[in-house]
Amino acid sequence: MAPPIPGLRPPARISRRTPGDVAAGVAAVVALTALTIGVPIALITVVGLPLPHTMPSASVLTSQLDVIAILRILSVVIWLAWAQLVWCVLVEIKAAISNVGVPSRVPLAGATQSAAHRLVTAALLLFTAAAALAPAVASPGPPRPAPSISAQVTPGVAQTTEQTTREAPARAAPNADKAYLVQPPVGRFHESLWEIAQNHLGDGRRYREIFELNAGRVQPDGTKLTIASLIRPGWVLLMPKDAYGPGIEAVTPKLAGELGLDSHASAGRAADGWGGDATAGHAKGGNTTGGDAPVVVLPGTGGSAGSVPGKGILASPDSAAHQVPAWPFELSAASLLAAGVLVALGRRRREQLWRRAFGRRIAGPEPDAALAEKALRLGADDPAVRRLDTGLRYLSQQLAAADKTPPTVFAAHLGLVNLDLWIAPPNPDPPRPWQAADGGQVWRLPYAAAAGLDLPDATGLAPYPGLVSLGTNSSGRILVDLEVAHGLIAVRGPRPVVQAALAALAVELLTNRWSDRMQVTLVGFGEGLTDLSPERARVASTLDEVLPELEKHAAQVRDAMAAAGLESVLTGRSRTSDAEPWAPHYLIMGVPPTQAQAERLLALARSRYRMAAGYVIAGDVRGATWTWDLSPDGRLKAGLLGFDLEAQLLPPEQYAAMIKLFRAASAGADVPLAALAPEGAAPAAQLVPGSAMPVEVSLLGQTGVQAPGPIEPDRLALATELAVYLAVHPEGVHTNVLTGAVWPRGVTGEVRDAALSRVHAWLGTDDAGQPNLVTDASGRLRLGPGARVDWQVFRAWFARASQAAAASDPVAEAESLQRALALVRGQFLDGRDPSRYAWLATDDIEYEVTAAVADAAHRLATLRLAAGEPDAAMDAARSGLRLAFNDEMLWRDLLTAAHATGQEHVLRGVVSEISARVALDEVMPRMAPETEALIDEFLPSWRTSAA
Repeated sequence: MAPPIPGLRPPARISRRTPGDVAAGVAAVVALTALTIGVPIALITVVGLPLPHTMPSASVLTSQLDVIAILRILSVVIWLAWAQLVWCVLVEIKAAISNVGVPSRVPLAGATQSAAHRLVTAALLLFTAAAALAPAVASPGPPRPAPSISAQVTPGVAQTTEQTTREAPARAAPNADKAYLVQPPVGRFHESLWEIAQNHLGDGRRYREIFELNAGRVQPDGTKLTIASLIRPGWVLLMPKDAYGPGIEAVTPKLAGELGLDSHASAGRAADGWGGDATAGHAKGGNTTGGDAPVVVLPGTGGSAGSVPGKGILASPDSAAHQVPAWPFELSAASLLAAGVLVALGRRRREQLWRRAFGRRIAGPEPDAALAEKALRLGADDPAVRRLDTGLRYLSQQLAAADKTPPTVFAAHLGLVNLDLWIAPPNPDPPRPWQAADGGQVWRLPYAAAAGLDLPDATGLAPYPGLVSLGTNSSGRILVDLEVAHGLIAVRGPRPVVQAALAALAVELLTNRWSDRMQVTLVGFGEGLTDLSPERARVASTLDEVLPELEKHAAQVRDAMAAAGLESVLTGRSRTSDAEPWAPHYLIMGVPPTQAQAERLLALARSRYRMAAGYVIAGDVRGATWTWDLSPDGRLKAGLLGFDLEAQLLPPEQYAAMIKLFRAASAGADVPLAALAPEGAAPAAQLVPGSAMPVEVSLLGQTGVQAPGPIEPDRLALATELAVYLAVHPEGVHTNVLTGAVWPRGVTGEVRDAALSRVHAWLGTDDAGQPNLVTDASGRLRLGPGARVDWQVFRAWFARASQAAAASDPVAEAESLQRALALVRGQFLDGRDPSRYAWLATDDIEYEVTAAVADAAHRLATLRLAAGEPDAAMDAARSGLRLAFNDEMLWRDLLTAAHATGQEHVLRGVVSEISARVALDEVMPRMAPETEALIDEFLPSWRTSAA
């Protein structure tokens, strides 16, 4: 429960019902009375009781039936139907009173129970106590979801209260804590946190607890634990109280002083400002997030209800800037959110690329932001987003073609093989390839069928833009439609967990791709979310600022529905491509409203018809239609809907890191390309045309490694990634660094060593018998001289071209650039496994390769044009575009070279190519202003011809 608002009476419960609602309720009461009481009275009066007065004889089975006998048989059937109806009514009344949301199913009573549900719901609307059930449904509702799995304990908001509880006794009594000395390697590599957790806690997955206890604490060698996969011999690790086995030592007061346990505890308390007891650390208005940004005080702890001083609840990346980054488990688990965020980030990066200057590359993000991007890449499920988007739009368009209104979708379930929509009322006749299940309460789209869908109208509107992820259960991801509530949605629970849930909900709404135009108003959030989607997001400091706009939007939607003669925005969205009248407006409020605000919101939100709006409020709001309860360990229960899920959360440090990603891209920072030297990139023997090497690693195109040794097909993907990581780090890497990159979620030493042994055998030896995977004197792993990497060869030729340019030798420069670009066959690491290579987010190699290839192609095109060879200049630009497809400088080079040919059809062909590329671009469907201006200069009529 959210803390009460001090000094105010409880918000008045508002229950405004129209005369039609009252009439429907009275009619329902009359109908229920007639069916449950009138029918048996009539039967007894006319036919009598169905029970026989004497034992029937065998002649009954052979004698001829008369009219009286037939009427008695029919009366028995009617009695059975009446009994089933009464059973359905009792079940529905029990479900409504107990708020279980989804009533029990009465056997063989699909239509009967549906009718009983309508009558009971309408009847209960006559009573104020049942007013919150008004939008509850017009059918028995969706089936109960599959049983949920237990929440996984991960570092972040979802476990802060549990962690605080677990550590509290240790802080009070240091002797209760334990410690472990990391052992030096004995015939193998260093110990890992996973191994320590497996050996001393009984479960390797508990390595996160050890990491949380030790993150940022200074070790005896003066260093700190910052990455879970990197620990060193001689470190003293604090262990949970239940640690056992050899090497575990109780922390005595003397050892506690040596370890700085008291300072660690205080640091832990500061870091827990978003978890545990919401009032601790806030009673004095202090900031417990570790930064300088003020934190909002919840009502009841000294703050002002419904207002946000300072920078807001999710204030600023600065609020978490000084915390030690841990692996962002929540970001990597939010598959749909991650996919949307990456697309939005791609748009910012594209604009950043437009501003790139020759000889410079895009600057990579800061380490904590790069770690967040790594988690996003690992977690993003782009195919699921496409299936959801295409399936919903196709459904809407097919129903519109049949002059049908799309059904009300309460929730969607993304499972392993199907997309399920829980609809109301039940309908057993969905358009193909959708299938009906559970009596028409579920419309199911198998993924195999979704792959072949082709939208008849590419401009069709998204029918359910308010669908947003709530969390996951054992069978998949659950989404709910905010518009279905027909009223307020209150989110209750511990303050940090509620805020993390609302942050995740807001981010997904702002970036999802199954929505079109929308407005999301955020109250109680910082300005950071406007960086994700300036066209969708609006941040306000108080609810009073935006209430007039919300009321105006509701009136406009009502007017649009009245003018079109519609009772639902679903019909409008399915039958027109004009998004303006049906564009939704959602409110996400991170602080409880005042009493006056709550009353105004309740009056605004409650609607008999579906409106293009949704209202999600933090705290306990009396009169809310739906109430979602969050537990300290991150479980979400939506009583009326019947869900019990592992909630989707976005903790503050991950939120801050994500915002830093966007701000870095928007700033457009760039850095000079790394200086290259011919001898430092690749040995001279590897530059000989036609030469062959034992190992060939391809990065500038289709990802691949050719090696002499054998490798099992199902292990090829991992082995290739290991080889590629070493190929892009020719200086060598320590084993722990390699492990943290390729296995970011952790791996046992045995698995890692076995994988490296397979790669060693696969890469084999060179002609001199030396292994192609070597460990140098400093203990770093690297590829030997018998392994040729096309990127390193490219760098060598590019360096030679730079030397020729310095010597004013354009012929030698052009030849070297030509040889370098001949190595480019496609996109960087094209065809790589999307579930791998997340380490690219924390490495600058993508920015370096793209900029170097684009610069080489641009320079060669310039030299060819200067030599009067426009066709060769076009070839040079296209060579660079094979990899740097999004570099607008190369498209302008191609335009310039096409114009230099003096052939208008060639120029028009290039302009058409650019226009087609823009039209098909899902990330940035527009060209750079400089490119557009150049086309206007060379071909002023292009806009008319394109139209």
